[in-house]
Amino acid sequence: MNRKQVSRALVVAVIALVLVGTIPATVAAQSNSQTGGTVVVEEDETVDELEAFGGTVVVEGTVTGDVNAVAGEVRINGDVGGNVEAAAGSVTIAGTVDGDVEAATGSFTLTEDGTVGGDVAVGAGSAVIDGTIEGSAEIGAETITLGDDAAIAGDLRYGGSLEGNTDAVAGEIEQDSSIGVDLTPTIQPIASWLFSAYVLVLNLVFGAALLALFPRFSDRVAGRVARTPVRSGLVGLGVLIGIPILLIALAITVVGIPFSFVGAFGFALMVWIGIIYGRYAVAAWLLSVVGVGNRWLALVVGLVGGAALAQLPYVGSLLNLLIFLLGLGALTYGLYSHRKTARDEPRSEVGSDGPTTD
Repeated sequence: MNRKQVSRALVVAVIALVLVGTIPATVAAQSNSQTGGTVVVEEDETVDELEAFGGTVVVEGTVTGDVNAVAGEVRINGDVGGNVEAAAGSVTIAGTVDGDVEAATGSFTLTEDGTVGGDVAVGAGSAVIDGTIEGSAEIGAETITLGDDAAIAGDLRYGGSLEGNTDAVAGEIEQDSSIGVDLTPTIQPIASWLFSAYVLVLNLVFGAALLALFPRFSDRVAGRVARTPVRSGLVGLGVLIGIPILLIALAITVVGIPFSFVGAFGFALMVWIGIIYGRYAVAAWLLSVVGVGNRWLALVVGLVGGAALAQLPYVGSLLNLLIFLLGLGALTYGLYSHRKTARDEPRSEVGSDGPTTD
């Protein structure tokens, strides 16, 4: 194996590691530190403890120890024998937690089926208590709602606006404006930024792998976005709408179900590559305007710029969607051209980076 083949093998290994990190992670070990888009303890699983960082963390089964999670959403539907500590966009307790619950979150919900055996300490934008707290509660939120099925065996100290069934509190109710509210604008945004940084690193690693493996193909995708943005965007929109419809139609037939699953995974990977290529292509075009033609700089500028746009409400999401459609359309056309050229020309004349012409 020559040096070029070794380099490509290493890049493929990096891609594999990145893909493993993004596939929804099902917890199967006895003690776990999990990172991924979705981290799940399945209904029939039992683990000792769970430390998770991801877009969504769900406990359907049993965690005999503690749960520590930083995520966009944390849901406890099963049983936790220890404590739950979470920093997330939303935290929902719909199962049983034998220990304490501490959360910094945008919204906190203890459902009517939820039970906390210890104390609850929450800093949130809004909090809804409709289940059982066998200890005391300290809650700081703009609005705190006690539901009809709520039951707090100890005291309630709160900061914010308290509404609903105050008879649910067996102990004393005390208002304290210093409780918890300050947690929401500090810890929760930190969790959001940590997740954004994690996604950015994944995109940078995967993008670098794509540029290293397919430099000419990547440049042609970027060039197509710059030359024909309207056509690329329309193709991207057609692919984004058409392929899911095709996969659904395929899944209707019994024979087509396994193919639809494989196709869905392939389409998800294609969407991810489209996001990276779209941001890379737009950054490459902008840099070319000022006379800079470095593809690696374009990758970094594009992905960092896209992550920054994602933090802007409304307009950021719209711009990122347009950039994504450009990348997806140019990628689709590039793959089609490569396949057509590979079919029409002898294999020996087709390079591993794609066709030499559009």
